[in-house]
Amino acid sequence: MLPEVDGLEVCKLLRHDPLTAHLPIIMLTAKAAEIDRVLGLELGADDYVTKPFSPRELVLRVKGLLRRGQHLEDKKEMIQAGDLWVDIPRHQVMVKGRKVELTATEFKLLTVLAQRRGRVQSREQLLRDVWEYDTTIDTRTVDTHVRRLREKLGPAAKFVETVHGVGYRFLEE
Repeated sequence: MLPEVDGLEVCKLLRHDPLTAHLPIIMLTAKAAEIDRVLGLELGADDYVTKPFSPRELVLRVKGLLRRGQHLEDKKEMIQAGDLWVDIPRHQVMVKGRKVELTATEFKLLTVLAQRRGRVQSREQLLRDVWEYDTTIDTRTVDTHVRRLREKLGPAAKFVETVHGVGYRFLEE
Protein backbone atom coordinates (compact mmCIF):
# COMPACT_ATOMS: atom_id res chain seq x y z
CA MET A 1 0.00 0.00 0.00
CA LEU A 2 3.02 2.26 -0.54
CA PRO A 3 2.67 5.02 -3.13
CA GLU A 4 3.76 4.13 -6.70
CA VAL A 5 5.12 0.65 -5.86
CA ASP A 6 3.89 -1.76 -3.18
CA GLY A 7 5.98 -3.48 -0.51
CA LEU A 8 5.78 -6.85 -2.24
CA GLU A 9 7.38 -5.38 -5.35
CA VAL A 10 10.07 -3.67 -3.23
CA CYS A 11 10.79 -7.02 -1.57
CA LYS A 12 11.12 -8.74 -4.97
CA LEU A 13 13.43 -6.01 -6.25
CA LEU A 14 15.67 -6.23 -3.18
CA ARG A 15 15.89 -10.02 -3.36
CA HIS A 16 16.76 -10.05 -7.08
CA ASP A 17 19.59 -7.50 -6.81
CA PRO A 18 22.87 -9.19 -5.74
CA LEU A 19 23.91 -6.08 -3.79
CA THR A 20 20.77 -6.18 -1.59
CA ALA A 21 19.73 -9.85 -1.72
CA HIS A 22 21.31 -10.57 1.68
CA LEU A 23 19.59 -7.71 3.54
CA PRO A 24 17.05 -8.71 6.17
CA ILE A 25 13.49 -7.67 5.34
CA ILE A 26 10.62 -7.26 7.80
CA MET A 27 7.28 -6.30 6.31
CA LEU A 28 5.22 -4.03 8.56
CA THR A 29 1.74 -3.78 7.08
CA ALA A 30 -1.98 -3.42 7.66
CA LYS A 31 -2.61 -6.42 5.40
CA ALA A 32 -3.27 -9.19 7.89
CA ALA A 33 -4.93 -11.87 5.75
CA GLU A 34 -3.19 -15.22 5.59
CA ILE A 35 -2.70 -14.94 1.82
CA ASP A 36 -0.89 -11.59 2.27
CA ARG A 37 1.41 -13.01 4.96
CA VAL A 38 2.16 -16.12 2.90
CA LEU A 39 2.84 -14.07 -0.24
CA GLY A 40 5.17 -11.70 1.63
CA LEU A 41 7.17 -14.58 3.09
CA GLU A 42 7.26 -16.44 -0.23
CA LEU A 43 8.64 -13.36 -1.97
CA GLY A 44 11.56 -13.30 0.45
CA ALA A 45 10.57 -11.34 3.55
CA ASP A 46 12.26 -12.69 6.67
CA ASP A 47 9.39 -11.67 8.93
CA TYR A 48 5.89 -10.22 8.57
CA VAL A 49 4.33 -7.99 11.24
CA THR A 50 0.78 -6.67 11.02
CA LYS A 51 -0.75 -3.51 12.45
CA PRO A 52 -1.53 -2.82 15.19
CA PHE A 53 1.88 -3.89 16.46
CA SER A 54 3.92 -3.57 19.63
CA PRO A 55 6.98 -1.36 19.14
CA ARG A 56 8.82 -3.46 21.73
CA GLU A 57 8.04 -6.64 19.84
CA LEU A 58 9.16 -5.06 16.56
CA VAL A 59 12.48 -3.99 18.11
CA LEU A 60 13.03 -7.53 19.42
CA ARG A 61 12.21 -9.02 16.02
CA VAL A 62 14.70 -6.65 14.33
CA LYS A 63 17.40 -7.47 16.90
CA GLY A 64 16.78 -11.20 16.48
CA LEU A 65 16.96 -10.98 12.71
CA LEU A 66 20.19 -8.97 12.84
CA ARG A 67 21.66 -11.40 15.38
CA ARG A 68 20.85 -14.40 13.17
CA GLY A 69 22.30 -12.62 10.15
CA GLN A 70 25.53 -11.84 11.97
CA HIS A 71 25.76 -15.43 13.22
CA LEU A 72 25.35 -16.79 9.66
CA GLU A 73 27.91 -14.32 8.34
CA ASP A 74 30.42 -15.34 11.00
CA LYS A 75 29.92 -19.02 10.13
CA LYS A 76 30.99 -18.66 6.50
CA GLU A 77 33.97 -20.92 6.12
CA MET A 78 35.06 -20.04 2.58
CA ILE A 79 35.11 -16.56 1.11
CA GLN A 80 35.72 -16.08 -2.59
CA ALA A 81 36.20 -12.93 -4.65
CA GLY A 82 37.56 -13.32 -8.17
CA ASP A 83 40.80 -15.30 -7.94
CA LEU A 84 41.02 -14.74 -4.17
CA TRP A 85 39.98 -17.59 -1.86
CA VAL A 86 39.99 -17.37 1.95
CA ASP A 87 39.62 -20.71 3.74
CA ILE A 88 38.90 -19.71 7.33
CA PRO A 89 39.09 -23.12 9.10
CA ARG A 90 42.39 -23.96 7.36
CA HIS A 91 43.71 -20.43 7.86
CA GLN A 92 44.75 -20.31 4.19
CA VAL A 93 44.58 -17.69 1.47
CA MET A 94 44.97 -18.49 -2.21
CA VAL A 95 45.35 -16.05 -5.12
CA LYS A 96 45.17 -17.56 -8.62
CA GLY A 97 45.73 -21.00 -7.10
CA ARG A 98 48.90 -19.98 -5.25
CA LYS A 99 49.09 -19.99 -1.47
CA VAL A 100 49.69 -16.58 0.13
CA GLU A 101 51.54 -16.55 3.45
CA LEU A 102 49.91 -14.11 5.89
CA THR A 103 50.60 -13.38 9.53
CA ALA A 104 47.78 -14.14 11.98
CA THR A 105 46.91 -10.44 12.17
CA GLU A 106 46.89 -9.99 8.39
CA PHE A 107 44.65 -13.05 8.05
CA LYS A 108 42.25 -11.75 10.68
CA LEU A 109 42.20 -8.31 9.02
CA LEU A 110 41.43 -9.83 5.61
CA THR A 111 38.76 -12.10 7.08
CA VAL A 112 37.00 -9.28 8.94
CA LEU A 113 36.98 -7.08 5.83
CA ALA A 114 35.83 -9.93 3.54
CA GLN A 115 33.04 -11.04 5.91
CA ARG A 116 31.74 -7.47 5.92
CA ARG A 117 32.01 -7.19 2.14
CA GLY A 118 30.77 -3.92 0.73
CA ARG A 119 30.60 -2.17 4.11
CA VAL A 120 33.13 0.46 5.14
CA GLN A 121 35.08 -0.41 8.28
CA SER A 122 36.56 2.53 10.14
CA ARG A 123 40.09 2.29 11.48
CA GLU A 124 38.65 2.43 15.00
CA GLN A 125 36.30 -0.50 14.27
CA LEU A 126 39.17 -2.53 12.82
CA LEU A 127 41.34 -1.75 15.84
CA ARG A 128 38.57 -3.11 18.08
CA ASP A 129 37.73 -6.18 15.98
CA VAL A 130 41.18 -7.23 14.75
CA TRP A 131 43.54 -5.99 17.46
CA GLU A 132 40.93 -5.96 20.28
CA TYR A 133 41.82 -2.43 21.40
CA ASP A 134 39.13 -0.98 23.70
CA THR A 135 40.10 2.67 23.58
CA THR A 136 40.41 5.03 20.69
CA ILE A 137 44.07 5.59 20.02
CA ASP A 138 45.79 7.40 17.21
CA THR A 139 47.83 4.80 15.39
CA ARG A 140 48.87 3.94 11.85
CA THR A 141 48.78 0.21 12.68
CA VAL A 142 45.75 -0.44 10.48
CA ASP A 143 47.23 1.45 7.51
CA THR A 144 50.56 -0.35 7.83
CA HIS A 145 48.92 -3.78 7.99
CA VAL A 146 46.63 -3.01 5.05
CA ARG A 147 49.65 -1.93 2.99
CA ARG A 148 51.49 -5.19 3.81
CA LEU A 149 48.36 -7.23 3.15
CA ARG A 150 47.94 -5.62 -0.27
CA GLU A 151 51.58 -6.32 -1.14
CA LYS A 152 51.11 -10.00 -0.33
CA LEU A 153 47.78 -10.30 -2.17
CA GLY A 154 49.27 -8.98 -5.41
CA PRO A 155 46.53 -8.74 -8.07
CA ALA A 156 43.83 -9.54 -5.48
CA ALA A 157 44.76 -6.38 -3.56
CA LYS A 158 42.18 -4.61 -5.71
CA PHE A 159 39.47 -5.98 -3.39
CA VAL A 160 40.77 -3.98 -0.40
CA GLU A 161 39.66 -0.41 -1.07
CA THR A 162 40.65 2.70 0.87
CA VAL A 163 37.74 4.98 1.70
CA HIS A 164 39.62 8.23 2.29
CA GLY A 165 38.98 9.83 5.65
CA VAL A 166 36.93 6.86 6.84
CA GLY A 167 38.64 3.47 6.62
CA TYR A 168 38.61 0.41 4.38
CA ARG A 169 36.12 -1.70 2.48
CA PHE A 170 36.29 -5.11 0.84
CA LEU A 171 34.76 -4.61 -2.61
CA GLU A 172 31.82 -6.48 -4.00
CA GLU A 173 32.71 -8.24 -7.24
